[in-house]
Amino acid sequence: MDDDKPITEQAMDTITTAVEATKDAAVTAVKQVRKAAKKAAKKVAPKKASKKKAKKAPKKTSKATKKTSKKAAKKSSKKAAKKTAKKATKKAAKSKKKATKAKR
Repeated sequence: MDDDKPITEQAMDTITTAVEATKDAAVTAVKQVRKAAKKAAKKVAPKKASKKKAKKAPKKTSKATKKTSKKAAKKSSKKAAKKTAKKATKKAAKSKKKATKAKR
């Protein structure tokens, strides 16, 4: 630090240099993030395009898609029913435990 400059001016200089350094670091970080995002978008984009093509194609075989969707719906409803049944049994067991503790 210079002895000729007043302390406030020296402090302002150090602050401005620090601000510039952080600004440069932020700019480079943003650039790197943008590059990474572009790369990720390039990797993901072709997959999305192929999915769209696959969705557009089976207009002729709508019966098959309806069947598969029905099967999927059945499976999901069965799973949901099983989960609710399990939860109900667990809740019943918990309530029994609480009741026995309350009696004591």
